[in-house]
Amino acid sequence: MSEKTKLGAKGFLYPMPIVLIGADVDGRANFTTIAYCAIVQQKPAMIAVSLYKEHHTCKGIRKNKTFSVNIPSEKLVVQTDHCGLVSGKNTDKSKVFKVFYGKLKTAPMIFECPINLECALVKTVKLDEEDLFVGLIKESYAEDRFLTNGVPDIKKIRPLVYATKTSSYFSIGRFVAKAYEIGKKYKK
Repeated sequence: MSEKTKLGAKGFLYPMPIVLIGADVDGRANFTTIAYCAIVQQKPAMIAVSLYKEHHTCKGIRKNKTFSVNIPSEKLVVQTDHCGLVSGKNTDKSKVFKVFYGKLKTAPMIFECPINLECALVKTVKLDEEDLFVGLIKESYAEDRFLTNGVPDIKKIRPLVYATKTSSYFSIGRFVAKAYEIGKKYKK
């Protein structure tokens, strides 16, 4: 067996999901692209997103206490990257996508994204350079074409994932095994 190379205290959690965070900022939908996003609880469903404190989107999250998490497909890579390259302070990103609102009324969502999560802010954790926003998922949205038996289908969604240190986007690869089944074959 070969030795492992020490990489330092780095956040190499691979793959990282790419999401577009939406917030209403001064009456206008704004979206920013991030990879720091995770489900943190199932019942009730909660999600956490981490954004640099100076992101324009943070202003809307703090004011309205709502935000959206939009999961783009690989077909939206150009628009998704664009939303991470420019600031809503200087660029109107509400025109990049077809925007819709759900029951919270202040969490803009992207129609073109296969999955949308509408969230109510429950907690903000101040970190050194970022704010961690924890949201209660109030509703999830998807077009039927992205579902199989009423459940989101990863093969139909084709979500983007991100490799941090190479600054590269990837799509989800091939099926490997069925979770909660394959491990039953383990023998020591």
